[in-house]
Amino acid sequence: MINAAEFVNKLKLSVYVPTTRVGWNITSPNLNRPGMQFTGFYDYFAWERPQIIGRLELAYLESRTPEQRQAICDRFFSYNIPCIVCCRGIHPPQEITEAARAHDVAIYLTGQSTTTFTLAAINHLNRCLAPRTMKHGVLMDVYGMGVLITGDSGAGKSETALELVKRGHQLVADDVVDITRVNEHRLVGECPEMVRHFMEIRGIGIIDIRAMYGVGSVALSKSIDLVIHLERWVEGKEYDRLGLQEEYETILGVKVPRLLTPVRPGRNMAIIVEVAARNFSLRRMGYSAAHELDRRLNEMMSKRAEEEE
Repeated sequence: MINAAEFVNKLKLSVYVPTTRVGWNITSPNLNRPGMQFTGFYDYFAWERPQIIGRLELAYLESRTPEQRQAICDRFFSYNIPCIVCCRGIHPPQEITEAARAHDVAIYLTGQSTTTFTLAAINHLNRCLAPRTMKHGVLMDVYGMGVLITGDSGAGKSETALELVKRGHQLVADDVVDITRVNEHRLVGECPEMVRHFMEIRGIGIIDIRAMYGVGSVALSKSIDLVIHLERWVEGKEYDRLGLQEEYETILGVKVPRLLTPVRPGRNMAIIVEVAARNFSLRRMGYSAAHELDRRLNEMMSKRAEEEE
């Protein structure tokens, strides 16, 4: 359910006609401009969306007689519309206002243009209605890359994150990451408000990263670009040493590149995470060190084969 008070606060709306409704069962992030409905066309009326009134709709209503406006309102408000937003600070006609009060439909005002408000509202509704999940791990902003560090309890996720913070990177979430799919190819992670900026270090307890290292050491949210899974070193297990094959982890239907990194005493995991983030940035720009080495080896083998012939 979309919370009405949050909708007003996030989009900086002023209440023109209040409502007793706490929220609305909006299922689509899209909006509707009821210009066609005001003219009498209701075959494709998206009544379940917030209704946006701009200069066009207002000009049409003002061109009608009071009796015609009343007839428009009677039919328009016969649908269970969630709310009305009037853009550019315009005030709706008296018939609209009285019908909204009678049907307990909120009317909000905004000074923004219709296009500007529409973009902001769709973005807000997208985030509210997006699929969500919780994941155990640590989310960091490393060189502008959103790195989700996962692993079993005691693998060293928080200690690695603490070292990264000391090296100038930003903490987004520790232990619990709230993940949202904002579109088909992008995930955004953030920390639940209750534990935001806090980190648990075994042997020390709970520490406040923002209080200890400053506001520049934390971030409220970050896209998830790379997953690094920490695993205790297993003797005899074969680990990838070239990086020719890419692995992925699927989260909410989105495939995210994944690296399996073994942990053993003496390894500086913070530096490894930094290098992994830089290397992944290069890959996104089309350069792969592993493929470049493979290309050079193939060229050398081809030259030798030609010389032998």
